[in-house]
Amino acid sequence: MTTIQPGQALPDLELKAIVDGQIETRQTAALFDQRKVVLFAVPGAFTPTCSNKHLPGYVQRFAEFQQRGVEVVCMAVNDAYVMQAWARDQKVPPGLLMLADGNGLFTQALGLQLDGAAYGMGLRSRRFALYAENGVVRQLHVEAPGEFRVSSAEAMLTAIDA
Repeated sequence: MTTIQPGQALPDLELKAIVDGQIETRQTAALFDQRKVVLFAVPGAFTPTCSNKHLPGYVQRFAEFQQRGVEVVCMAVNDAYVMQAWARDQKVPPGLLMLADGNGLFTQALGLQLDGAAYGMGLRSRRFALYAENGVVRQLHVEAPGEFRVSSAEAMLTAIDA
């Protein structure tokens, strides 16, 4: 499968979120339409780099994205209940959307899946961040295996400002 590239529209698929205690379906077309959005994805909620660096960076810098008129979405190939618990554990502020790609269909449509079977994790997402305007990818930053540099909140703020 080919990885999505800048200039291409994001695929329209369903993701899940917990809203007021209920699982809610979110269509990606509606999430990205008429908006500026940074979507960052992690291999797994509650995993070390994701919990110690990746999500905390976006939590700490969330107001800076808001000041630029950019919404922030975190996604993982986990279920919506795990994403809700992780958001609570990480003190994610209201407005930073935590979405579950439970079956990895959106991740696969982006061409950014990771085979974590050797680690007992199955299909997961590669670590990445993308910046989209009105549903079209403007920037894509995919981490090399084992790295955490180009998808951080700091790196994305710098890239958006460039």
